[in-house]
Amino acid sequence: TLSAMSAATATTAVEGAASSKKSGGIMEMLGLSSMFGDFNRMSKRQIYNQVLNFAMIILSALMIWKGLMVVTGSESPIVVVLSGSMEPCFYRGDLIFLTNYKDDPIRVGEVLVFKINGRDIPIVHRVIRVHENSTSGQTHILTKGDNNNVDDRGLYAQGQMWLTPDDVIGRSRAWVPYVGMVTIVMNDYPQLKYVLLAVLGGYVLLHRE
Repeated sequence: TLSAMSAATATTAVEGAASSKKSGGIMEMLGLSSMFGDFNRMSKRQIYNQVLNFAMIILSALMIWKGLMVVTGSESPIVVVLSGSMEPCFYRGDLIFLTNYKDDPIRVGEVLVFKINGRDIPIVHRVIRVHENSTSGQTHILTKGDNNNVDDRGLYAQGQMWLTPDDVIGRSRAWVPYVGMVTIVMNDYPQLKYVLLAVLGGYVLLHRE
């Protein structure tokens, strides 16, 4: 009986050691062991400096984004194509750079990014018709996806037949293929987004170099 108990204890110890080794291996692979080691060696002053550095990175990113909004005139200067409705012009995951200068009239053939009441995600489609009323000064716009068979009136808000310049977020000026796939993956798997943000934030806060 004692022999059996000793064997069971030894087995449990071996399993515990193996589990600990496996956890340690994962932490080592992610670089967490090194980061936590650096954190344990930090003084309070160094920790405060790391927190300030992290805050500066966040603020710098926000300032750059706000600066782009001012320069481009668009509330969202960079967008990611989320569907295949504009193929072959744009593919899912393409990154589009926008401008939205109010004194530059919208013309047929331009690719717009626009918002619809009741929809959280903007739409990227091409202008197929523009009506300008010289008397009232109003402009009415009709759009369609290059890969769609019909125009976008079925996508507009109920009772809406046309877009107006107020609905437009921006006009396509340049693009980079497939760079936005990272954003799509993180939207499809929100847990992955939080893990990546936590790892990056932890790296900035805990790494001393």
